Parts: sequence; structure tokens; C-alpha cells
Amino acid sequence: TKDSILSLVSRIHSLSQDFLEKKMEDEGLFKLATSHGNILFVLSRFKSRSLGELAEKINRDKSTATVLVRKLEKEGFIFMEKDSSDSRKKIIRLSEKGMKFNSATENLSRQLISSAFSSFSDNEKEELLSLLYRIYENLYDAV
Repeated sequence: TKDSILSLVSRIHSLSQDFLEKKMEDEGLFKLATSHGNILFVLSRFKSRSLGELAEKINRDKSTATVLVRKLEKEGFIFMEKDSSDSRKKIIRLSEKGMKFNSATENLSRQLISSAFSSFSDNEKEELLSLLYRIYENLYDAV
């Protein structure tokens, strides 16, 4: 029923996390929370971001993003530096360790996507993406 759609999406998300955690463990990769992974992913696409920009990209408030970034910095995945044009602003960049981690997890993400959509035609994948995006937009507008 339509009432169970969001529950099913939540269960799919949970199974996806289980898949990635198992694969990461099999590969001997450091275990990170999803939000940490989101930060590393954003930095892989944008090279550097201010703390505020990063918080916006991962859909977290600035104080939560600060805690997440500090853990990543402590573990050596990223580094922070003061912005040369505004010393109040912190710029976050990937370290070599962060780049290697992203490379390894990118391969695992491809495996996850391949497994999830193994029985789907291209048209089915496009239609599903379109419908899920509409749900996202509806909820985004409601918040």
C-alpha cells in the first residue's frame, strides 16, 4: 500500500548500509557513519568547501557538521585551514587518506548499485528515479 512506501524506502536504506558496512569490513576499511561518508563524497566532488557550505550540502546544521568534520580531521581523512580572505571561515579539504578512502568506497557503491538494480531494465530505473525524486520534492516543499 502507499502507506508502506516510506517504510520500504527506509528498509532499503538500512539494507544498503548493511551491504556497505560488510563490504567495508571485508576490505579492511575504517568504519564511518553515513554522515561522515557524505562529507567525504562532497569533498571528492568539490575539492574544498567552507564548513557552512558543507553543512548545507549534507543537510545538517553547522554545529552538527562541525562535530562530524572534527572526527574526520582527527582520523586523518580531511584537514581544515583558515580561509585566506576571511580568518573566521574554515576551509575543509580531503587528505591523501580521504582520497584513497573515497576511491575504495566508490567501487563498493558501484557494487551496491549493480546488486540493487540487477533485475531492472533501463526504463524501469529511469521511472523509479523519477518517482522517488517527486517524493523527495514533495517532502522538501513540505519542510
